[in-house]
Amino acid sequence: MRVTVLTGGASAERTVAFAGAAQIVAALRGRGHDVYVVDTVTGLLPRGAEAELLSGTVGKDPPSVAELDERERDFLTSGLAALPVVQGADVLLLCVHAGRGEGGILQAMLEVIGIPYTGSGPLASALALDKDLSKRLFRAAGVPVATWFMTPPTVAPEDVTTVLGWPVIVKPSKLGSSVGLSLVKNAKGFAAAVALAAQHDDEVMVEQFIPGRELTVGILGDVPLPVGEIVSKHELFDYETKYVPGMSEEIFPAKLEAALARRLQEFALVAHRALKLGGYSRVDFRLSPDGDIFCLEANALPGMTGTSLLPQAARAAGIEFPELCERICQLARNPRSRSGGT
Repeated sequence: MRVTVLTGGASAERTVAFAGAAQIVAALRGRGHDVYVVDTVTGLLPRGAEAELLSGTVGKDPPSVAELDERERDFLTSGLAALPVVQGADVLLLCVHAGRGEGGILQAMLEVIGIPYTGSGPLASALALDKDLSKRLFRAAGVPVATWFMTPPTVAPEDVTTVLGWPVIVKPSKLGSSVGLSLVKNAKGFAAAVALAAQHDDEVMVEQFIPGRELTVGILGDVPLPVGEIVSKHELFDYETKYVPGMSEEIFPAKLEAALARRLQEFALVAHRALKLGGYSRVDFRLSPDGDIFCLEANALPGMTGTSLLPQAARAAGIEFPELCERICQLARNPRSRSGGT
């Protein structure tokens, strides 16, 4: 199979994408597939550049990528479709996060190019990345969510006290990996948290904080994988604890009563379908001390790094990483596996 991995990108999750691509490339080449790598900012990566960029590590902090934005836009509009490794691919495997790569823009361009690509279509990708819209659809489908509001140009801490109460989570609406996310325990830190999130997105979400257990459910081919639990060494499952080995413990399958695990899987599948996601996804939850379930968000292109959750969930189901990558590619080549824009 000829696979071209699209990775990198101009979002704050650029190094996360490269780390996942490193795993994917090694796995597919190890199974005998013909694999090329394209950075959506710089283009086709020669083998020497692959070795430099695809290190497999992420680091403690997200990179600064503001200077890459125009370069990515120019490449996607004028260079991507002309690449022979894109035109001749059996499948384009997307390992990009946030920005144009995960939010539907890249997917819309690939629909025009006409080469099968992994993950969801343009509409579903855009809905999943927008936390406000996705939570509205979850709620309409009967999936419980925490109360939230989006910040207008000016918002006072008194509004938070009245609507949500403290503490709250403040985060960019269209970004992942906990970039720009803050746990705000009182009015004193609220303005700074909103300003931080606004550095990464034009919309900021303020969400009721749900104490309790952090749980996640992967979906592969419309089938839920075993539930996982994340135990972070920080108060939140933040950027560092997600990508620095040893900063969190991931338990697959989670130690839950069977009925509760099934309920989480059912909610995950409902959320996946509510957004018209296709191929695969990952849906994250909080379980309160009282046993109430709250859906946090869905990830249309879950991380594939050495510490990422979807590969661990697949392994718990008996699917090792190389097979997982192959299955994702096979799903992309089946037009019926993708929703939300095809």
